[in-house]
Amino acid sequence: MTEFNFEQAFSRNIGWITKDEQAILRSKKIAIAGLGGVGGSHLLTLTRLGIGKFHIADFDKFELANFNRQVGATISHLNHPKTDIMAAMALDINPELTIQKFPDGVTYNNLANFFSGVDLYVDSLDFFAFEAREMVFAYCAEHKIPAITAAPLGMGVALLNFMPNKMTFEQYFKLNGKSSIDKILHFLLGLSPAMLQRRYLIDQNSVDLLNHRGPSTPMACELCAGVVATQALKILLGRGKVLAAPKGLHFDAYSNRLVTTWRPGGNGNPFQKLGISIAKKQFIKMRRE
Repeated sequence: MTEFNFEQAFSRNIGWITKDEQAILRSKKIAIAGLGGVGGSHLLTLTRLGIGKFHIADFDKFELANFNRQVGATISHLNHPKTDIMAAMALDINPELTIQKFPDGVTYNNLANFFSGVDLYVDSLDFFAFEAREMVFAYCAEHKIPAITAAPLGMGVALLNFMPNKMTFEQYFKLNGKSSIDKILHFLLGLSPAMLQRRYLIDQNSVDLLNHRGPSTPMACELCAGVVATQALKILLGRGKVLAAPKGLHFDAYSNRLVTTWRPGGNGNPFQKLGISIAKKQFIKMRRE
């Protein structure tokens, strides 16, 4: 059996980053909340980038409905906790990793421990987990922890970075005090002002916002992982321009389009408010029909 050697295992990263930068990444700690569609791919991609420490949180187990998109979802992993499976898969890539598991998910009781010593937060919570998401982003803003969210939409990815001393998650999305459906619409259109994925959704009945169901693709999840790891590299190494909210990116592989989004004021922007209003009317009409 070949003995593990960090420098050799990740030597092909050198060239795009320097040896000194690889050592910096090895020393960094990233927190990932949610190990489902995008979270598992984030963890493994960041592990291959050479990140050395992780805090990972998820209270769920793998099930058959996860198979189309979740990297840890296999027959042998059915009904196993996602934190256990994903930690084992990451350690199989780099056995020198430091991984702390939070099998109860992120809660008010473990929030400080989850973010202890963390250099960067990567959001991978379920789309509809608004209470948890608002809580963790508020903590990041208060403690000046950079935070990345990348949404798998259709066959593309929509990215937003929330950087210290810049626009916060709440200032951008304005979810506080909203109803359940308003939070869904504010979050969806805030993530994806361009809505590039809308044009090729061929089965409208597959979307059931009230029951927290929607279609997904494995391509979108893997695109998210690549985009997030690139943003993580830039943030942790201080290299290159990092777009921060209210600016974002939306790349859609199906429509062959890349858009830099910009919504000054976030969801408070007049054009954004109009879009949300139209979306709500369409949603209400669909429900009546």
